[in-house]
Amino acid sequence: MEYNHIEYKKPFYKIKKSLKDHLEQYSRYVDLPISYEDLLRHNDLIPLVDDQGEDTLWNAVLYSPSDLESIHRNLKLVYQMLSADGIEIPYVKIASIDFCTYGNSKPFRIKVVNELNDNHDYFYIKKADASRVYGLELEDTFSPDKITYLVDRETLVEEHIVGIPGDIFVKNHGEEKVANRLRLAKEFVKFNERCFTRLLGDMRAYNFVVEITQDFDNVQYRIRAMDFDQECFEGRKNMYLPQYYKDNIKFVELAQELMTAQVAQQYQKQERAAMKKRFLAAKQRTRSILRRLKNDVVSTQENVIALRNDLSRFHRSEEFLSCETMGELLILHLEFQLGLRIFV
Repeated sequence: MEYNHIEYKKPFYKIKKSLKDHLEQYSRYVDLPISYEDLLRHNDLIPLVDDQGEDTLWNAVLYSPSDLESIHRNLKLVYQMLSADGIEIPYVKIASIDFCTYGNSKPFRIKVVNELNDNHDYFYIKKADASRVYGLELEDTFSPDKITYLVDRETLVEEHIVGIPGDIFVKNHGEEKVANRLRLAKEFVKFNERCFTRLLGDMRAYNFVVEITQDFDNVQYRIRAMDFDQECFEGRKNMYLPQYYKDNIKFVELAQELMTAQVAQQYQKQERAAMKKRFLAAKQRTRSILRRLKNDVVSTQENVIALRNDLSRFHRSEEFLSCETMGELLILHLEFQLGLRIFV
């Protein structure tokens, strides 16, 4: 089996007026008290290591004492806007601010702690990118889970997605028997189908999490994407299929071991049926974001040409060859995958 690699960095695409109008209509676009650029004005970075002394790729951020009080105050306000629609949350304080220089989004990770019980939460502040915003909106529609995020000009605020990163899950369970292995294999097949149907790329193990839930006397799993930078960007079909990344080989082997091709196809059909229902339940909003994406630029022309050729071969349809943007390709691909008409 051949596995694909992403060997270049994706450019940032600005949020244009059309996308901004959609975000304002659905209460995603707000006036934030602090920006991504504000957080970049730090004094120093200290690398963070894990319990084994290995680099985590995160750095503790140090600010001047004169700036720290206002930064913490404004970050607390952002957290209230994100998690409580702006309602004041008492006994909450900012415990730490970390910065990651790895990857496209270069996020700040904010840790929030409840002073009464030490319960903690996280949220992230990133440089806003149109591709990522489209990805978040499509995830909110087509996945089983809802996504909370806010945008203000060039700043993007995202909630923390709870779960064990896929690469850490594999490392911790590599030599052990996973409880309810068939359920995990089924979830990977459905996750694989969901990513492909809505054209979310770069789902290597460290870009998704495994959520574990105890269900009576058994364990259930949910696999959730947590990185949306590669929405409708890649030019090769297989880059939208998590099964083709070498980081995910353990999940692929588990699915191959526990189910036949016919059973896997049944799970794929079930996931497409569920995605169709989710679209119909949020038809107006999904049409709105797809209409914006159809006329926007979120990839290179080279990638558009390559992907339309791949999808034309996959679906055995020449309709794809007339598509000029990634948005047009996604709309037509959704129609073929889900058996519906997006726009009548």
